[in-house]
Amino acid sequence: MKLGYCEGDTCGRDGCAGILDLHKVENCSCHINPPCGACTSPRGFCPVCGWEESEDPPPPPEPYKGTPWTPATPRPLDPTKVDWRYAQHTHFTMIKEGVYPLHMSREEVEREVRGTFGGRFERFKDGHFKYIAYTD
Repeated sequence: MKLGYCEGDTCGRDGCAGILDLHKVENCSCHINPPCGACTSPRGFCPVCGWEESEDPPPPPEPYKGTPWTPATPRPLDPTKVDWRYAQHTHFTMIKEGVYPLHMSREEVEREVRGTFGGRFERFKDGHFKYIAYTD
């Protein structure tokens, strides 16, 4: 016989024919932050054999079937164009660090990486730059 777990299912434990029911929720705080622990905790029980869902051991964890995590390697930057990686700097700035073709001027590179409200170069030399973009 199949074991029941939901309200209204037949219990089925050791041949029990009882119909599963749920204990009344006590100390519900869903009006503050739903769903609350009282409503999500196991409340099922069988009135015939005395089975309590809260006393059942948790099911064993399923084995991991995905691929193992590996750290991401950043893509290589292309020195034939203005190319960069960005990182958060402060709440209103971001760092854009990258490469540019040697024939480009500082102003041409800044047009490509400029933030919404401007910015400034922290480093600009030999095809590499670090720019602080003002974003907010």
